[in-house]
Amino acid sequence: MADSELCDIGVIGLAVMGQNLILNMNDHGFKVAAFNRTTEKVDEFLAGPAQGTQIFGAHSIEEFVASLKKPRRAMLMVKAGGAVDAVIEQLLQYLEPGDIIIDGGNSLYTDTERRVKYLEEKEILFLGTGISGGEDGARHGPSIMPGGSTAAWPHVKELFQAIAAKAPDGSPCCEWVGEGGAGHYVKMVHNGIEYGDMQLIAESYQLLRDHAGMSASEIGNVFAEWNKGELDSYLIEITADILQKTDVDGAPLVDHILDRAGQKGTGAWTVISAAELGQPVSLVSEAVFARSLSALKEERVSAAEILVGPKDQAKAADAAAFATTVGHALYAAKIVSYAQGFMLLRAAAAEHNWNLEYGNIALLWRGGCIIRSRFLGDIKSAYDRDPALKNLLLDSFFADAMQQRESAWRDVIVAAVQAGIPVPGLSSGLSFYDGYRSATVPANLIQAQRDYFGAHTYERTDKPRGEMFHTDWIGDGKEIANAVSSH
Repeated sequence: MADSELCDIGVIGLAVMGQNLILNMNDHGFKVAAFNRTTEKVDEFLAGPAQGTQIFGAHSIEEFVASLKKPRRAMLMVKAGGAVDAVIEQLLQYLEPGDIIIDGGNSLYTDTERRVKYLEEKEILFLGTGISGGEDGARHGPSIMPGGSTAAWPHVKELFQAIAAKAPDGSPCCEWVGEGGAGHYVKMVHNGIEYGDMQLIAESYQLLRDHAGMSASEIGNVFAEWNKGELDSYLIEITADILQKTDVDGAPLVDHILDRAGQKGTGAWTVISAAELGQPVSLVSEAVFARSLSALKEERVSAAEILVGPKDQAKAADAAAFATTVGHALYAAKIVSYAQGFMLLRAAAAEHNWNLEYGNIALLWRGGCIIRSRFLGDIKSAYDRDPALKNLLLDSFFADAMQQRESAWRDVIVAAVQAGIPVPGLSSGLSFYDGYRSATVPANLIQAQRDYFGAHTYERTDKPRGEMFHTDWIGDGKEIANAVSSH
């Protein structure tokens, strides 16, 4: 292949996401090499969606690598885990120092950290790149979150920013995130927030259905109205569409869908990372566990015959007024979900020495991705006002927003509890809000209990921080200063 015919980038993995990214790159004037482990899929792609394009189909890893301009850019769109490592090892047989491998799948960030170090030792640059937006985003413009080997970014910046979604101001929803696994970590947190958003929307839907007595179509109209205001977002928009969709029998399609939600693991990864870093990302946690509870369909059906709830399940007196109240509660809880997500990003940045730009991350999510919304512009403004902001709830805009909606939020949760409607996302968000705004919490009693049964020691309110004490609770009752915990 002559130098003038070489490809700008190559993509390995021709599932729908891989195919759509290739077509997106082709639309923007880049010549792309395509390869798949099952080579028949390469031929099917060239004869189908890629017909009439300048896309090159490779039938071996060697041919694939030989078709790329130097420094070679090989992008992997394969299943996270061992498949990524296997393809990397195949590529290493033919790549040269300075070449670049890009993992565009949903890899765990610790795997990305490992791969960056492993490949840099071999003088190969590696990018762990989060991509959000699903199949449509991949085809027409996703949100792209690149991290890894810093030296690789200049070689992919033009291409990535060309194919990325564009924010309302025209800026690309793609910018350098940070070293190591930062790109995949930010994508992981994006997915965690997505879990929270979807759970809050589902709870709002159930409240309007079961407490306000509204039909799917009526609820769809409510969501369509919400999408014209502060709740304007992709997820609210598609929810309105879903609720208006009827099945062949004329009934709402959503009513025929089994109430069992799947999950692929990124939400759980977010919760695990939050626990490891000591961050109270409670709303995302409840969203993950709500999906786990939904999976217990058969048990829930049996339990419904045995376990009783409120006898008097009163309906909302004014459905329209209740819908407005639910909208306020949804917005307030949404703020908490994002606040917790950015708390986690801040803790991870400190732990891994990542230089994350939180306002820029909000901009990355303004277009192309699943959680894109008007709301993200307000987050960017908050970090513009104070780049060192510890928590979004402390920003004046969000503090005022919470104050204006707090009463409605509480009313909705009271109504849900009295009606026996589970709202783990809405209620955990409020519990976090109340805990975060409390100067004192009952952890003093917990620490006393820990000292009683395990001599774990405690600090005193009337002594300097860091000075530890232990009480002989069942002996002479004496307190020992400067005690050392046994664990």
